[in-house]
Amino acid sequence: MLSLTEIKEDILIALNAIRANLMRSSLTTLGIVIGVLSVTLMGTAIEGLNRAFQTSIASLGADVLYVQKFPWVVGEEWWRLRNRKELTLTEAKAIEQQSTYAVAVAPAQGTTKTVKYESQSAEGVAVVGSNQDYAALQGASLAEGRFLTEMESSGARPVVVLGAEIGQKLFPRGGAIGHSVKIGGYSFRVVGVLGKLGSFLGLFSLDNRVVIPLEQYYQHFQSQHEHGGLSIGVKVRDVNDLPEAREELRGILRKVRHAAPGTEDDFAINQQDLLTNAFNSIGLVIAGVGLFITGLALFVGGIGIMNVMFVAVKERTREIGVRKALGARRITIMVQFLVESSAICLLGGLIGLVIAFPITIIIDKWVLPTAMPISIVVIAILVSLAVGVISGLLPAYRAARLDPVEALRYE
Repeated sequence: MLSLTEIKEDILIALNAIRANLMRSSLTTLGIVIGVLSVTLMGTAIEGLNRAFQTSIASLGADVLYVQKFPWVVGEEWWRLRNRKELTLTEAKAIEQQSTYAVAVAPAQGTTKTVKYESQSAEGVAVVGSNQDYAALQGASLAEGRFLTEMESSGARPVVVLGAEIGQKLFPRGGAIGHSVKIGGYSFRVVGVLGKLGSFLGLFSLDNRVVIPLEQYYQHFQSQHEHGGLSIGVKVRDVNDLPEAREELRGILRKVRHAAPGTEDDFAINQQDLLTNAFNSIGLVIAGVGLFITGLALFVGGIGIMNVMFVAVKERTREIGVRKALGARRITIMVQFLVESSAICLLGGLIGLVIAFPITIIIDKWVLPTAMPISIVVIAILVSLAVGVISGLLPAYRAARLDPVEALRYE
């Protein structure tokens, strides 16, 4: 075992050696800087995406099933599935009447329109036609007023609930309740404003929408006989009942849609797990590619460190001989060079982190959500230290094995 004095001496010698060859040491760290920068940016991107995904996926509801024409994850089968019959309100009513697991059923149809109030205007707003159960499926809270009532959902009253972003844009001082806004040229009275929900995976805002009764939607924006794009959300009583509820739902739909026995379903029942599995698969691919690039950069950087350490051992052969002649042990010499290689790599790791931090902020603001938790910083530092130890191991071993007599005679 090394004494504290020997450890302190090894550290001082290593740091002095780095200081004496500062330019060479700095250039040697370039590969480590790139490697740590890669692993940090990859880690922050994956962490940020995970956080955004978990927040966004929560808006779908873990206890909600979505009956739609297409599955959420579809590949080349799209060309075949596009010939499926569209969903109609008949299916929604059948589910509401026959399902024993459903506590809320909300058919929903959507389009994009401009919403105006006096001189204020919001373009590209998602207009959702649905019923009184829509808020329960979305897990939405109300910042002002109330949501649609059952009578309003099935009646002809032109009322609307504004998303948080639209409410703020059209009524920056609040007080939206009771005022009339124009949606695509038609007047609707505001009865509520939803609480803020944020964005879905940073791609689109969940607050840039308004909700109106489905009957009003069909009256003004789409014929009731053109149900293309209808989605039926079904909230289950208990999340543990999802498998049974899914099978019950499948049976109801097949009966209502007159699906022949033995034929495949002509509809899709989507749920949160489908997106989660797809996201995890994509995350594994991204992580694999990132790890390969990171590993390659660290390997090249490690080879550079090893080469420089072999040169350092060659240059300081006489110094090693003198230290051995004065009683320095092999382990002391070995630790000296390991400390030096580790310090060079740690320097590269810290430079990589310093560069990665502002890049992470820029990416988070303009490209995609990122996050740099302390765990990523710790991993980056540990990786750089590990590369330093591994790269310096062979040169340090060679230095420790030098014969003191031969080392003293080295010119």
